Amino acid sequence: MQRDRFISGITILLLSIVFLIGCGDKEEASNFFLKGNVQLSKKNYDAAIHYYNEAIEKYPEFSDAYLNKGIALLQLGKPAEAFKVLTEAINIDNKFPELYLTRAEAAIRTGELQTAEDDLNYIAKTYQDSARFYMVRGNLMVTRKNVANALSDFDRVLTLDSNQVEALVNRGAIYFEQKEYEQARKDFEKALSLNPKQQEALNNLGLLESREKNWKKALTYFDRALTINPVDPYALNNKGYVLLETNKLDEAKKLIESSINKQPENGYALRNMGIYFTKAGQKEQAIEQFDKAIELAQPVEALYAHAGKAYYDLEQIEKACAIWRRGSLVKDSTAVEYREKYCQ
Repeated sequence: MQRDRFISGITILLLSIVFLIGCGDKEEASNFFLKGNVQLSKKNYDAAIHYYNEAIEKYPEFSDAYLNKGIALLQLGKPAEAFKVLTEAINIDNKFPELYLTRAEAAIRTGELQTAEDDLNYIAKTYQDSARFYMVRGNLMVTRKNVANALSDFDRVLTLDSNQVEALVNRGAIYFEQKEYEQARKDFEKALSLNPKQQEALNNLGLLESREKNWKKALTYFDRALTINPVDPYALNNKGYVLLETNKLDEAKKLIESSINKQPENGYALRNMGIYFTKAGQKEQAIEQFDKAIELAQPVEALYAHAGKAYYDLEQIEKACAIWRRGSLVKDSTAVEYREKYCQ
């Protein structure tokens, strides 16, 4: 079964409204800030940043403008820039807890995990009843592979806000990884009922159906995801895998190639391209793709089984057995089966 992406990021829009008393530059800054908030609410992030920059230029100590600029940058997928802006703001106003919470989110995305933890610890008492706080901390726990604490935080989010879609998706992803598939399905289906365009929920439900070999239903979910974002590399690859399994090889190849072009270091897509070449009888090309996937050192289901079998079919038995032994170490059940069957 082909798995790709589960955990989704989350940024809650914060529209800080402040009214600066005075005249001149401060009043102009306030006007720019409010214009930026209008654009932020409309998801016109570049325009919002333009106005926040104007506000900051007029009033360099305007911490709210830095905050909302950081939020806009996160929405644009620029966490490093957001981290820098939010750090500047904290240097100006180190008593503003929202800055620390938003910087923690940026820090998680940039791999500054200790900074994220320090920021969250600093504001923990202030946000002890905040769903967003536990959402961000849960994402930190996921990144640190602390599954128990991540589940606890996502549970807390859903206690505070039972309709928090991202928490449902993220908790469902953990259940999936723990092979608690029915719990995962419940979370994904509830997330989708709340937001029918929740792409991660659609992808993950497609993966669950793929696991059960319900190929037609899986395709329905992946097609829905691609309707929302036709170039999403995960949905392209996931649909490609289903087409491989239903012997629609040419169509599968196009989708998987498109996925790789958009995301070259996706072990699952490389594995799937290897499967395509295997089915097409092109063993050497298959090995090339499998080797690339192995080099990425990502946890990819059944990768070692497929790679070893490709070498075995080319009568490179020693290499095949070495790969299956590696697969056994990561509990690739099919690799274990092949090693026991074909290797002395």
